[in-house]
Amino acid sequence: MRKNILISAVAAVVVLGAVLWSNRAPLLAFALQRIVEANRWDVAPYQPIEWKQGPSTASAPPSDRAPNIVFILLDDVGYNDISTFGGGIAGGRLQTPHIDSIAENGAHFLQAYSGSGTCAPSRAMLMTGRYGTRTGFDYTPMPRKMAGFMSVMQNAGNRRNIAENFVYDRKADNSNPLFEDMGLPGSELTIAEVLQEQGYHTVHIGKWHLGRGEESQAIAQGFDESLMMHSAFYLPVDDPNVVNAEITTDPLDKFLWTTSQYSATFNGGEPFEPGGYLTDWWTDESLRVIEANKNRPFFLYLAHWGLHTPLQATKDDYEAVGDIEPHSLRVYAAMMRALDRSVGRIKQKLEEEGLAENTIIMISSDNGGPSYISLPEINAPYRGWKVTLFEGGIRVPFFMEWPAHIAPGTEVDMPIAHIDLMPTLASVAGATLPDDIIIDGQNILPAALGQGTITRPNDALFWQSGDYQVVRAGDWKLQSDGIQGKTWLFDLATDPTEQINLAEKRPEKVAELQALLDEHHKDAVKSIWSPTLIAPVRIDHVVDTPYEDGEDYILWPN
Repeated sequence: MRKNILISAVAAVVVLGAVLWSNRAPLLAFALQRIVEANRWDVAPYQPIEWKQGPSTASAPPSDRAPNIVFILLDDVGYNDISTFGGGIAGGRLQTPHIDSIAENGAHFLQAYSGSGTCAPSRAMLMTGRYGTRTGFDYTPMPRKMAGFMSVMQNAGNRRNIAENFVYDRKADNSNPLFEDMGLPGSELTIAEVLQEQGYHTVHIGKWHLGRGEESQAIAQGFDESLMMHSAFYLPVDDPNVVNAEITTDPLDKFLWTTSQYSATFNGGEPFEPGGYLTDWWTDESLRVIEANKNRPFFLYLAHWGLHTPLQATKDDYEAVGDIEPHSLRVYAAMMRALDRSVGRIKQKLEEEGLAENTIIMISSDNGGPSYISLPEINAPYRGWKVTLFEGGIRVPFFMEWPAHIAPGTEVDMPIAHIDLMPTLASVAGATLPDDIIIDGQNILPAALGQGTITRPNDALFWQSGDYQVVRAGDWKLQSDGIQGKTWLFDLATDPTEQINLAEKRPEKVAELQALLDEHHKDAVKSIWSPTLIAPVRIDHVVDTPYEDGEDYILWPN
């Protein structure tokens, strides 16, 4: 009898499983609809931005005032997307002359790194100059159930190899703070707060991703004004001027296309429709900020959304880049054209207002290009992608132009990273950082001016996402994936593209670098929230290519 009951129970489970599997499409649609409903809000019609107006006349000429500061941060831009590095999108068909001009007319940091392989931790390090081991800001905030949706979508295709499946932690997701409350603690000191204290008018435009709560939004973290991206669309999907390119193989892209709206907020107010294609509209508003503040020192932080998915370009840019194939690469190139145009327009405005000579412009990207858009050349010649700590995931442009002080064509070959921005801009503004806060970054301005070198304890830079931890000390780089127990050791002096893993041949070097990692994490503060997803990311192939037995991958907690 018991045997029959057991057989019947197993059969029932099998039948139920078969029914659920055969109906997985409507079940997924139902689950997605619930997520969409949880992430929807009312969006008011477009409203003009009323920026605060500075003095109508200047108390001193620009050359006698503290320098203006413009920091432009790109999003998910691959190393090979910038033509400065000898490449450019689509085999160099799309050049970036305005971005290139900052490197040509100022300082080009040849070994520049992002703070992380994903966006929000990098932004936290840019703002604070501190590692996530000190701030607890280790992971990119995600709306509740987003990780679960992505996991279901990724795994629904009956994939069985660990290098393809996501692991979702529902308990952690339900116990974490809400997305709006996942932010940089108000106790952290940001570069915007430092510059405010020095008399700068501080403005943020674009992506923030460091929290929307009362203590973490931009206007609570040192910005006098903030025009913030509130959702992911550059234009409405049915706008007559938009060209869309959905990435059907990617669960993140699916989530964004399904849940996003076209909306912005100003100074923490209610969402409203933006005033055009985001890249161009944010640039328009940046020009108005420059105009409004031309008679006083200002700090403009323009954090572009491009080239992040969803891939959307204007028809004009899509036509201008020519017949690039495939369609997604053409849209991607058109988006890059808009970014480069943005940089050119800002530089032109500074010239027109007589501010260019004593304005320092800096440009970087929050991390490397992602594999999930299935464009294999974007990080060439480096291995890896966004959501890895291989060079392709963290090598980024970092250019600095300041005509009054930095000689054109300056090249700096010492490794620098996003944690260096905060102390560098503090130095530019003549600020003294407080003694009671440990700043991990270094002032790189003397290197740009040809007046000094960059020194760090143990000559080391660190990265981490949970148990995936990396250190570069000198030219040696150790990657330790603690989840799968895998180690990579590279000598970047002879192997800058990380082709030869020396971990087995050089155990003493592994031990030496591991000791640095252990010391770095010894007093680490607890992460502000828990990771909800472990995502395998292959190092050498984009997501729509079949997995090959034995190929390298990392496991990324977020």
